[in-house]
Amino acid sequence: MVTQAQILQWLEAYATEIEANKAYLTELDAAIGDADHGINMDRGFKKVSIQLPTLTDKDISNILKTVSMTLISSIGGASGPLYGTWFLRASTAVADKQELTAEDVLELLQAGLDGVLQRGKAQLGDKTMVDVLSPSVDAFRQAVEEGTLKAMQQAVVAAQKGLQETIPMQARKGRASYLGERSIGHPDPGGTSAYLMLKSLLGVLDSYK
Repeated sequence: MVTQAQILQWLEAYATEIEANKAYLTELDAAIGDADHGINMDRGFKKVSIQLPTLTDKDISNILKTVSMTLISSIGGASGPLYGTWFLRASTAVADKQELTAEDVLELLQAGLDGVLQRGKAQLGDKTMVDVLSPSVDAFRQAVEEGTLKAMQQAVVAAQKGLQETIPMQARKGRASYLGERSIGHPDPGGTSAYLMLKSLLGVLDSYK
């Protein structure tokens, strides 16, 4: 089971990971975007961190919904709406829950992906966070019967592979698509922050094994 306390730890760990990678994410975005992804994500998750101590008595759905609203109101560009939608859809998939089974985590991840697909209109191969999130959900589903930790390990392996596969892609969505062939040769910034999100969750789960 993934507990409500672990979800709070995950969000704090992700905020820390974003802060540590702020310059790197911004550097990636400077190559193919607006050079603000790391700055924007760090701003949003610093505000999430401030909120977390007030959420210790909330269920998982309400925690994720608060994260969504915080990100939408504080992150500019495409990242705010996309991550806001991911967390909002994830929150609806786990309504009223204080702990999550492996199947619940799968529902959460799938709902988040569905929200991003609907909001961003990107497909696999467009060089976006979808190229990281989609294979990770598939890998989690294939391993779900082995339990949350094993499934999450497989999801992160798939996410890392998906991120590497964005490097030779030409962007077909967002600001990077304006560069045409010049977008080739760089990992996608949004895909990188999505990978860090999943890696942070695995880190928390791994610390409890």
